[in-house]
Amino acid sequence: MSPLGDERNARSLPLFPLRTVLFPGGLLPLKVFEQRYIEMTKACLRDGRPFGVCMITQGEEVAQGDGTIPRFATIGTLARIASVDMPQMGILHVQTEGGSRYQVLRHAADASGLVVAEVTSIADEPRHPLANTYAPLAKVLEAIAIRLGPRNFPAQAHYDDASWVGYRLAELLPLPLSIRQRMLEVNDANVRLAALKQFMERQGLV
Repeated sequence: MSPLGDERNARSLPLFPLRTVLFPGGLLPLKVFEQRYIEMTKACLRDGRPFGVCMITQGEEVAQGDGTIPRFATIGTLARIASVDMPQMGILHVQTEGGSRYQVLRHAADASGLVVAEVTSIADEPRHPLANTYAPLAKVLEAIAIRLGPRNFPAQAHYDDASWVGYRLAELLPLPLSIRQRMLEVNDANVRLAALKQFMERQGLV
């Protein structure tokens, strides 16, 4: 896990706790119907800024009557809005793309129940070429991409990039959410790929 960043560089970020993990460079379609998140989406669009996605560890995605905030992982990913559609009144279909990772320092809910956090950015992993030992993993990923189709897979593919291949496999393989979160928190692309290779070998995928 990344150490806490310099608090002097902390910034405010609205959070969308979910039972999923968004990775840098990944795609995450959202169906937004709670008023707090509709307003958040409008504000992010107006100001051209992202919101934060973080994995719920305890609690519910939908607001509870008692105002309880779900517990969530402190490492998350910025979500940048790529497109928004309103198929019917009061419902937004929001397509997002994963940006950089962040770490939550502290958080609180505003009057609407929206969780707003003070966060610091986590540096992007340095780009490393994919080692030959992990080439079979990239081949599996290519097969998955073909099956998913271009609408459900990032348009820009980087099968020679260790971080990119690891992030895509971590979000697409049938991993438990807790393991998926751990893959997000790892700061070494080769450590992530080694763990994923082990899992894929046990599953007979490589």
